[in-house]
Amino acid sequence: MSRLIRILGIDPGLRRTGWGLIESDGNRLIYVACGLLETDEKLSLGARLVAIHDGLTRVIAEHAPHEAAVEQTFVNVNGAATLKLGQARGIAMLVPARAGISVNEYAPNLIKKTVVGAGHADKDQIRVMIGVLLPKAEPQSADACDALAIAITHAHHRRAIALKLAAS
Repeated sequence: MSRLIRILGIDPGLRRTGWGLIESDGNRLIYVACGLLETDEKLSLGARLVAIHDGLTRVIAEHAPHEAAVEQTFVNVNGAATLKLGQARGIAMLVPARAGISVNEYAPNLIKKTVVGAGHADKDQIRVMIGVLLPKAEPQSADACDALAIAITHAHHRRAIALKLAAS
């Protein structure tokens, strides 16, 4: 008998942080909700991080996920942009962890490979597969769509992670 697990996927970003919730019942995936947290670029970095924190705190309070997953940061050419993304990602990991929720990280290529079947899939391919895997989902942004893909990736890989933890 399987246990229904509610998973929060988070696609962190300083301007836009996407979030998506699914339930995993064995191999069955069920769409719950998704959305976008946007920050005002005119605000200070600290104020924007607080907005992400408060938004994710509300999502967790409202939807009570059991587990969370966050996309790993990739380093790009612009070091300042990478650093700011890392700060938003830190908030995205901190909020569920402070709520007692385990947080797992997944590389962008693994997310694409899990959802689409190819590690270099584009945003349109991800959106199409989200529609196939979660037919009731209608994400209004690419960031929310990506967050659902992150949650799906965790649903598919969580057993392997649990086995590794049990073995160590």
